[in-house]
Amino acid sequence: MEVNKWPRNNYTGPGGGLYTGPGGGLYTGPGGGLYTGPGGGLYTGPGGGLYTGPSGGAYTGPGDSYMSNIPPWPIFIKELEKRGYKKEAELIKKYHNF
Repeated sequence: MEVNKWPRNNYTGPGGGLYTGPGGGLYTGPGGGLYTGPGGGLYTGPGGGLYTGPSGGAYTGPGDSYMSNIPPWPIFIKELEKRGYKKEAELIKKYHNF
């Protein structure tokens, strides 16, 4: 099993996609999956999870090297909604056309 791909992202412990602490997919602070600042999962600028350019989480072009600890988007959206993160779920749906 590759450690940076599903199902590891379903992990609720440190660094996991469903972890609410620092570095986790549900963390709202710097570097977290729900962080909207530089490097965060909901950041739309370079290096962010919603950035559509090279090295961004929404980039699907040649040389895509973005690594994420967030579960696949449809699963992550369901988890966000279940936990009350409605605004964040809507933002992801908007950027990924769900």
